[in-house]
Amino acid sequence: MSEHRKFFVGGNWKMNGTKASIDELVKMLNEKGLNPNTEVVVGPPAVYLSYVRERLNKQIGVAAQNCYKVEKGAFTGDISTAMIKDVGCEWVILGHSERRHVFGESNQLIGEKVGFALGSGLRLIPCIGEKLEEREANKTEEVCFSQMQAIAANIKNVADWSRVVIAYEPVWAIGTGKVATPAQAQEAHHSVRGWIEKHVGPDVAKSVRILYGGSVTAENCKELASQPDVDGFLVGGASLKPEFINIINARQ
Repeated sequence: MSEHRKFFVGGNWKMNGTKASIDELVKMLNEKGLNPNTEVVVGPPAVYLSYVRERLNKQIGVAAQNCYKVEKGAFTGDISTAMIKDVGCEWVILGHSERRHVFGESNQLIGEKVGFALGSGLRLIPCIGEKLEEREANKTEEVCFSQMQAIAANIKNVADWSRVVIAYEPVWAIGTGKVATPAQAQEAHHSVRGWIEKHVGPDVAKSVRILYGGSVTAENCKELASQPDVDGFLVGGASLKPEFINIINARQ
């Protein structure tokens, strides 16, 4: 846990929500006491980005869940960084395991998206993480490092790392109820930070925030948050429930 890395909690709503359910979530986030020392960002479905941004307290960020690697054009069904900014949002989640493994996005494509989104002035939450068979084959570092390489290769300016928050999400723990133990999370985060120190630089390694994602709940968040290299969470299902407030306030 670093004093100069502000605790960060992101809520990835995935393909969930209606205006009615979003109204309830926004009311909860606006009215409950959120720890002022925690940076909070939520990621609604693209069709609700402007709806959420217009209603949510300004100190809470709003992220798109994905975007494409060019400004505009014949890319049916996708959205651009310019559109995200045009509706008042400044964050985007990239390379989530569902984009990688359900939609087949490659490390290269995710890296290209990272480079374009940074060049557009957005803040980024790029995701990395291994599948169960990769962990069981002791390939966690190999997989995460190759994913990090594709991301880092597209961050040309060291100063741009200040707009990047890495999310480590072991695929075997996402939505499964399985959760990495605090020791497993710390080990992976420490390894990724070490990779950044070696391949990007010690200053970035000290300052960049690395989030844990994968079945984070009100019950396990405090112990996970106590680990020295865990700087917060990217939360899926629990971000749609009242317990999201407990997770935001995991580190007092």
